[in-house]
Amino acid sequence: MPITPATAMHSSPNGITEAILLELVDEDGTTIGTAEKLSAHQPPGQLHRAFSVFLFDERGRLLIQQRALGKYHSPGVWSNTCCGHPYPGEAPFAAAARRTYEELGVSPALLGEAGTVRYNHPDPASGLVEQEFNHLFVGLVRSPLGPDPEEVGATAYVTPAELAERHAKDTFSAWFMTVLDTARPAIRELTGPTAGW
Repeated sequence: MPITPATAMHSSPNGITEAILLELVDEDGTTIGTAEKLSAHQPPGQLHRAFSVFLFDERGRLLIQQRALGKYHSPGVWSNTCCGHPYPGEAPFAAAARRTYEELGVSPALLGEAGTVRYNHPDPASGLVEQEFNHLFVGLVRSPLGPDPEEVGATAYVTPAELAERHAKDTFSAWFMTVLDTARPAIRELTGPTAGW
């Protein structure tokens, strides 16, 4: 069920529109409660569960996306393949697979865990704060993409050198380098030594 960018609401199976809730966690990643999505991102931010996905093609290139301009948080910036928040009680792995399909119209051919990272990244443009306990996943994509234009403005497959070039000239999400650097060991294991990650 796609997330409406501005309202952070979704329709439940009974047709009632409900606020999207996130899982609040402690420093160890243990669930301690829930909070409405937008309020969890208001300064100073509430620590909540999130996920980030890094998918690669058969040539070892990373699929990155430019977030749609209509997103309430970090619109128009480049970021990793997919990121988001599990619903309360939803496993991070299931949420990562769900959102990858909702945003990009593709299911990963392979998806594996790549650790967790905790960070606090304010977004200067929106004034919101990413205070997250982030579950990382790496995998492969072998099908053509079908991005949802309300979620994704553009996509690109990049080598490490092409990513460095883009990162120097384009705006990337505040969390991008943190999650990429943490996932690198799993990325290298997946793509092999010749891919250069």
